[in-house]
Amino acid sequence: MTAEGDAALSIEGLYKVFGDDGAGLQLAIDGHSKDEIQEQTGAVVGLRDINIRIARGELFVVMGLSGCGKSTLVRCVNRLIEPSVGQVWLNGREITAMSDDELRDARRNNLAMVFQHFGLMPHRNVLDNVAMPLEVAGVTKPERRERASSALDLVGLGDWGGSMPSQLSGGMKQRVGLARGLAMDTPVLLMDEPFSALDPVIRRDLQDELLDLQRSVQKTIVFITHDLNEAVRVGDRIAIMRDGEIVQVGSPNEVVLNPADSFVREFTQDVRLHGMVTAASIMDTSFVSVAGSTPVSELLARIEQENLSVICCVDDDGKYLGTADPAIALRARAGGAERTEDAPLYVGDTVWLDTVLDDLVPAGLRAQHPLAVLDASGVLVGVIPLERLARAMVSDEAAVAATEESETSG
Repeated sequence: MTAEGDAALSIEGLYKVFGDDGAGLQLAIDGHSKDEIQEQTGAVVGLRDINIRIARGELFVVMGLSGCGKSTLVRCVNRLIEPSVGQVWLNGREITAMSDDELRDARRNNLAMVFQHFGLMPHRNVLDNVAMPLEVAGVTKPERRERASSALDLVGLGDWGGSMPSQLSGGMKQRVGLARGLAMDTPVLLMDEPFSALDPVIRRDLQDELLDLQRSVQKTIVFITHDLNEAVRVGDRIAIMRDGEIVQVGSPNEVVLNPADSFVREFTQDVRLHGMVTAASIMDTSFVSVAGSTPVSELLARIEQENLSVICCVDDDGKYLGTADPAIALRARAGGAERTEDAPLYVGDTVWLDTVLDDLVPAGLRAQHPLAVLDASGVLVGVIPLERLARAMVSDEAAVAATEESETSG
C-alpha cells in the first residue's frame, strides 16, 4: 500500500444503499446480508464499507461480475451517484463534502471520466466532440481546440479531427472518447468499462495504447472492467468486488496466485498462469550465501555444520559468482584453492526477477542446482529450488488446495 502522502484518491468507509429511509443503511453497517436487508426494508445495498487508497500515477482496476457495484463505486467517486455515507478524498480535498460549485470545479479540473458508450455528437466533427467538455467548462475556443488537437495526437487520431463520427470505426470512436477525457487534462481519470463494447482484437490494441499512453502521461486512472484478463493486463493493482464489497486488493500476481477465497479463486482460474508467474513471485529470499573471499575451509565447515546441500557465492557488491555444494567444496580443498571464489563453482542458468514461468521451466530442466535470481544490476536476490519450480507449474492446483484448507480451518 502506498504511503499516506502518495495517495491521489482515498475512499473511506463508503456505503451506498438504494431506496433506503435509513434502516437499510444501518442494517448494512451492522453486517446484515444484502438479501436480508432487501427482504426486511426493500432497500438494495450497492456498496458496503469500501476502503481504498490509490497512488498518484497508479492504474487501479476495479472488477467483478455484473451487478457487483463497480460502476456504482466509480460514480460515487465523482458524485454522479451520492454515497449514503463515507468519504472520498481527491488530493487531500474531500469530494463528499464539496458544494455544487466546488464539485463542478473538481470535475472540470481534477476528475475526468470516460464512459463505456462513446456519446459522440453526430453533427459535430471529431475535434469538436473532443473539445465539447472544455466548451461546457468555459474554456476559450482557441485553447480548447489546441487541447483537443493535442489529445487526438496522443490517441493516434491527429489526422481525423475534421472527420465526422459516422466515418469512424468502433475502436476509433472509443479513442475519441478517451481523447475527450485526456483533453480535460485532469490528474485523475475514471474509466467505466471503456473497451467492453469492442471486439477482442480492437480491445487488445486499445489496451496496448492505454499502457503506452500511461507511460507518457502518468495519470491516476481508476479503470472499471468485468474482464479479468483485461484487468491483469492493464492494472498495477486490482480490486475484486462481490455484492458491493471488496473481496481482495492486490497486484495481478497476488490476486491470481494467492486468491483470498474460493470466489476469487474461481474468478481467476482461467487466467493463464504461465504468463503470470515470475521469478520474483516464487523465489526464496532466505538463501544462504558467502563472500567470494571466504576461505574454502570455512565454506566446508559451514556446509557440514548447517547440513547445507548448496551455498551461493557473491562478491563484495552482492553479485552472483556461482554455487557450491559439498562435492565442489571438497574438490576445491583437494585442488589447493584457498578462497571460495577460486573454487570450481557451479554456474548454471541465471534468471531475472521478471522472467516468466514459460522461460523458467527450460532453465530449470537444464539446471543441477537452484536457479539464481538476479536483479538488473546482477545482484543475487533469491533462488528458485527446482522442486519449487515444479510446484509452480501446477500452482493453480496448489492454490485450490491452500484456499480450501484455509476456508475449512477458518
